[in-house]
Amino acid sequence: MTLDEPLRFPGYQFDPPPPDAPDAAADGLPSVPRPVNWNLLTSDQAAFEWVELDRWVNWLRRTYGLGPSIIPPLWHRHPELVWELSALHLHWLCAYDEQQNGSAPLGWHRDFAETRERLHDWVAACGSRLDRDRATRQTSWPGEDPVPTIAEAPIHDRSADFRSFVVEDVARRRAVEDTFIAADASRSE
Repeated sequence: MTLDEPLRFPGYQFDPPPPDAPDAAADGLPSVPRPVNWNLLTSDQAAFEWVELDRWVNWLRRTYGLGPSIIPPLWHRHPELVWELSALHLHWLCAYDEQQNGSAPLGWHRDFAETRERLHDWVAACGSRLDRDRATRQTSWPGEDPVPTIAEAPIHDRSADFRSFVVEDVARRRAVEDTFIAADASRSE
């Protein structure tokens, strides 16, 4: 796989979505909104969820004209932003479900206003900007090794960075799964 190709994982191909489609369901995957626990996703689940969340975040930032102080280009590299945006996405899916109460979208917009404030605070703390990014600073507690100094890096191509990030995350998860399967197989022999 190269960074120029659409993201492809076993069973699915993720091409750029039309700009007016915030959520495109993939064949064979459940469409019922559910919380996403990023810590527990399999490699295949992560591949799907990353692309879906990225599609929705792009729709959200364009629809509401959100600047990089609310949603920076490399939001995916900051867990605090991933968790917040993922929760907001789930809330949006539920609020706009066809079986939801007619006032649910108003509740989503009220909560969205609060979420924008939190996102702004997260972005200010993590130091991500439109044209540069750095990992979120960590504080060492007494007795822990000092945290290394974190340098900013320029952002050259957001799409390529996202693709690379997802490919690395899926490969990391797949390696964990393969290790688990191999260990399980050796125990049963």
